[in-house]
Amino acid sequence: MDEAGSSASGGGFRPGVDSLDEPPNSRIFLVISKYTPESVLRERFSPFGDIQDIWVVRDKHTKESKGIAFVKFARSSQACRAMEEMHGQCLGPNDTKPIKVFIAQSRSSGSHRDVEDEELTRIFVMIPKSYTEEDLREKFKVYGDIEYCSIIKNKVTGESKGLGYVRYLKPSQAAQAIENCDRSFRAILAEPKNKASESSEQDYYSNMRQEALGHEPRVNMFPFVGEQQSEFSSFDKNDSRGQEAISKRLSVVSRVPFTEEQLFSIFDIVPGLEYCEVQRDPYSNYGHGVVQYFNVASAIYAKYKLHGFQYPPGNRIGVSFIDDGSNATDLLRKMATQMVAAQLASMVWNNPSQQQLMQFGGSSGSQLPQIQTDVVLPSCKKKAPPETPVKERLFIVFNPHPLPLDVLEDIFCRFGNLIEVYLVSGKNVGYAKYADRISANDAIATLHGKILNGVRLKVMLADSPREESNKRQRTY
Repeated sequence: MDEAGSSASGGGFRPGVDSLDEPPNSRIFLVISKYTPESVLRERFSPFGDIQDIWVVRDKHTKESKGIAFVKFARSSQACRAMEEMHGQCLGPNDTKPIKVFIAQSRSSGSHRDVEDEELTRIFVMIPKSYTEEDLREKFKVYGDIEYCSIIKNKVTGESKGLGYVRYLKPSQAAQAIENCDRSFRAILAEPKNKASESSEQDYYSNMRQEALGHEPRVNMFPFVGEQQSEFSSFDKNDSRGQEAISKRLSVVSRVPFTEEQLFSIFDIVPGLEYCEVQRDPYSNYGHGVVQYFNVASAIYAKYKLHGFQYPPGNRIGVSFIDDGSNATDLLRKMATQMVAAQLASMVWNNPSQQQLMQFGGSSGSQLPQIQTDVVLPSCKKKAPPETPVKERLFIVFNPHPLPLDVLEDIFCRFGNLIEVYLVSGKNVGYAKYADRISANDAIATLHGKILNGVRLKVMLADSPREESNKRQRTY
């Protein structure tokens, strides 16, 4: 320990990445004076627990302190208590500027921000189904002041699912509960509510519960271990796909931990990725994550292609749907409609001679274009006269191909004051002219990043005509 400390102060030692975040949230990040020596840090922070390492960040060339340091404790509760009591304090009579103390983010998380208190005060536990909220509070109040307890119940029957949350007032109290409660509770930190990850936590613990009861988990995350199967072996006729909920959200499990960047790079192979996040489990080295797509078609395709995918080579990841309460039949209907619409639009775009037939619906000519989308669109509005001055122009990018002009006009006229919309020949781009800036901004807010008739739109403000006069030629 002395050798490590002296090396750190000399700027030549850096703690091993593998040991930095074991256990999770046991490392604090300090903003201090450039003149604060390591000995002062050790003296002021050692009362909170066993210090395993101190690292003062120094300039590579001058070896001068950058005013940033890390302190690694043996336990998460020690680091949390140090943060609670030392944040905003002055380290000594010569250091009049208060220091800042945060829990350092895991180096494997892929995020560069520090952990917020909200992420450290709520724990997720597996409990007997007979427990009431009062029983849960009674069991966990010994570790600190509880803000609230809640038990997850079946929405239909009202019965407990055997899962619950406990929210403490301080991070150190939640850490104490995780460290010291009975292991049968399987306590872990819960993800913040705004990250929409509770379904993944419940899915993870539901499998744990079935294993604890001696049953097989509902979804086998690693069906490829120990036997050779084809790429689509998990989707044969006898698979549980018909019983499994289908949604836009996927749960990802791996025997090897992964970062958020790695998870994103894998699932971004399938178009339509909305977001992904990595979840922490202090009791195993498995990787856990949640992936969400903009549409169910992308999610289904991602499960087909990536369930059993080897990353890194030799490690197969497990992918399963997370039940978000959506109606599977309705989702599949929308998916099929979008696929058919995309095929038709592609056929028309590749064969211009068929555009007139498609636009006028054969011989009827009066049928309005059909728009298939999950976006809530306003009702149709009249176009502005062609001679109306242009107040705003929008630049539209289509993926994988442009929409027919009549469909485009029907979509963009719904925000009012549309003068005209047109496509650039041979390109997957187009423009919309509006007589009112508010209407144009409404179109951007509603349509940007959305999928209509199987085509994803990017809608943004266009450059001024003077700036792009030599770039693009207007073509109908």
